[in-house]
Amino acid sequence: MDGRDRLIVALYAQLKAERETRETLEWVIRNGEISREVLQAIAADPVPVVTSDDIASIEEIIAIDKRHRKPQNSN
Repeated sequence: MDGRDRLIVALYAQLKAERETRETLEWVIRNGEISREVLQAIAADPVPVVTSDDIASIEEIIAIDKRHRKPQNSN
């Protein structure tokens, strides 16, 4: 898997975790289960899934893209 694929997978996992958290919050509100502990648990989740390796891959992709871009003429 190359850097772009890892980035896509990481972003997908983060989006999925955020959706699950939102669905949990909606369920809690609908069912009247709101307590300080529940809200703290929901607020603490999802744990960010983007790692330092993902950030390094993003930086590498940006550097490669910059090298492959053609200079624009100012005319």
